[in-house]
This record gives sequence, structure tokens and C-alpha cells, in this order.
Amino acid sequence: MKLIRIPKERYEDYRFNVMFDCYKWDPQFLDNNTIAKYALVISKEEHEELERLTEEIDYETRKAEGILNQHLEITKTLYLPKKIKKELKIMDNYDPDKHIRLMRYDFHPTIEGKWAVSEVNSDVPGGFAEASLMPQAAIDTLGTNKFWYKNFGDILTKAIATKVVPGGRIMLVHCTSYSDDRQVMQFLGDKLKNMGFSVIYAAADHVRFLDQEAISILSGNEGKIDAIVRFTPLEWLIDIKPKHWEGYFNTTTTSCNHPIAIYAQTKRFPLVWDRIEKLGGKLTTWRKLLPETHEVKEVKNKSGYIYKPACGRVGEKISIKEACKEDEYEKIRKDVKKHPKQYIAQKQFNSKPLLSEEGEKYHVCIGSYSVEGKHAGYYARISKIPRIDSYAADIPVLIDNAK
Repeated sequence: MKLIRIPKERYEDYRFNVMFDCYKWDPQFLDNNTIAKYALVISKEEHEELERLTEEIDYETRKAEGILNQHLEITKTLYLPKKIKKELKIMDNYDPDKHIRLMRYDFHPTIEGKWAVSEVNSDVPGGFAEASLMPQAAIDTLGTNKFWYKNFGDILTKAIATKVVPGGRIMLVHCTSYSDDRQVMQFLGDKLKNMGFSVIYAAADHVRFLDQEAISILSGNEGKIDAIVRFTPLEWLIDIKPKHWEGYFNTTTTSCNHPIAIYAQTKRFPLVWDRIEKLGGKLTTWRKLLPETHEVKEVKNKSGYIYKPACGRVGEKISIKEACKEDEYEKIRKDVKKHPKQYIAQKQFNSKPLLSEEGEKYHVCIGSYSVEGKHAGYYARISKIPRIDSYAADIPVLIDNAK
């Protein structure tokens, strides 16, 4: 694995292309450029290992979801929001063959020469265009045929096409006032339109459910929906409070992702592994890759642990002390003490930074997608600190052709 510099004299053109041709409408976070000046190149062997590990851990995750959905008494430990917890009872009609299952597992290289997984983005993983178009933009800019990549967008849309009638109506549910959400949906919508589907861009409250089937109430697009692609996180639905939001949990309309995703989305998922395995599930790969995870109270006064919010996203409120800004670390600690069930304690792994040509160190997170149980490409980010958060830069993942 190595970083290859986008030629300095071509970087501004590359960045411009990524913004306007690759749907990267949020090229900055505050004053930070979030389009990396590098491409991340992994070897054929590293790719094959990540591909294998992704499919193994994904198989375990989907099996665990099925067990949890049949044994809701176990889910009390997950400490899910009360309104979501109430709706789990109506998911008894979940049929995995009906829906499209998409996940992204975040891998990190460690100083021990192994991989660590920090989490699974089980509910609404992003990075669609960055994993589909950005690699080709990098290859074109580098002017080489030494590398290749998996086009995530092609894989996902093909999976959708296998479960939705030709020309069907697909509603892309997202927070319509956010450009960073819309760029994901616009990329996907354009691809689906090119395949002949009718696409509706809508918010969560533009859907109603009649006899468990989704109906659009959006002006000019009323009527039955053949599929839902949801990019609004489940816990956000509670805050948005759309009418009839509960229908998402037992709809028979093809969905990506179905709310069954909430089980693995919470960082408290590892706390129920022992009980899942007693019921026949196997979590061997998960146990090998995810650092040791406990209830907050179990690691009191022990060193080497960090705290993570159970429903956290984009690296927020993770107590890696050397990565926290100003008084952030103490604020997190106080919140953990006040709301211990909303966090987990996890053994901190030793992220191995990569060295750039200029001698700078960057920590890397490789998000490895699965679609319907199969590996589906990569979305990666790099950061000068060991916490991959909103300040991190998006970087294309290229696979070396060398044998």
C-alpha cells in the first residue's frame, strides 16, 4: 500500500474534474480541502485479502441480523432509541431476497502489519461517486494503465436492476436541503435513469404506506413506488418526524437499505455477540478484526481504551486524545460519564500511517463495500491524525496490476 502524488501541475485540473464531473460538490470542510492530493494504491494481494475479509464479515453480519430479528429480547442491550425499538416488532416480515443489502466496512492498517475494522456503516453508507468516478479521474490524470479499480456504482445499480421491474419507479429518499446528501443521490439517480428507471428525488415525508407498499405523495410524482433507496439515517427519521415513518420497517417495497440495518449500525452491536453465537451465529472474522469492545463501566480506570458514541457517524465524538481539538476530549469524557449507555469502550488499535513523497504521515481508512454479500469496491479517506473524521480527505483507491 502506498500513496502516489497527483502531479502538482495537474492537481487543480484534477480537483476541478472531481468536483464537476465526479459529483464531489463538498470539496471542503470549513477551511480544509477534502480532495486528497494523492491516490492510494493497494497491491493485488492486499485487494484480494480485503475482498475475502469483507465477504466473510458481511456473511456473519447478515446472519447475525436474522438472529437478532427473531430474538428481540437480545436487542435490549443495543440501547436503541425508544421509537425505533418499538418498531422492531413489525419487522417480522423481513425477506432478504426482496431487498438490496448494502454495507461498508472501514478497514485500517495497523503497525502490527494486520487489518483492524473500526465499524460497519450498515445503515446508509456514503461515498458512492468517490468510489465510482474518482479512481478513473486519478488514472486519467496520472496517465497510466498500471492500475485498475472496482466501480461501485456499476455494481450497486446492477443489483438494484435485478430486484426492480424494468422502467420501475425508484424513490431516492434523502435530506433534500443538504448538498452533500443530494450529490450521492444525484449520482445514483443519473445512473438509474440511464438504465431506463424512473427516478424520484424526495424527502422521507414524501412517502406513505398502504397495505405495506410505499406510495409517493410528492406533487407531480404521486403513485406506487417500486423501490426505495434511503439515504436518511434511521435515527434521523425520529428527529424529522415524518408522518407514517414506521412504514419503512415492514414495507414489502424493495428497499436499500431496509431498517434491519440498525442492528449492526449501532456500535453496541459487539455487546450481543456472545448471545448471537449461542443461537448458532458465527462471528469469527468480526472477533479477529474489531478491537475488544465493552460497556463503559467495564473499563473504568483502565488504560488503552477509547469511547465511541453508539449512534456516531463520520468519526464524531471518538475520544482519541491525540486527535481531539482543544477541550473536546474532556467534553466527550463528561458526556460518557453522563450517558454511559450511549457509548461503548473499545481497545484502541495502533494505526499505521503511510509516508508521502514529501515525508508527511497520513492515516488511512479504506471503506470496503459489500452489495448482496459480494465485495463491491472501495471508498477511502486519509488524515494527518489517527481519527478519520470530517476533516479527512477523500482519496481514490487504485489496485496495482503488477503480479
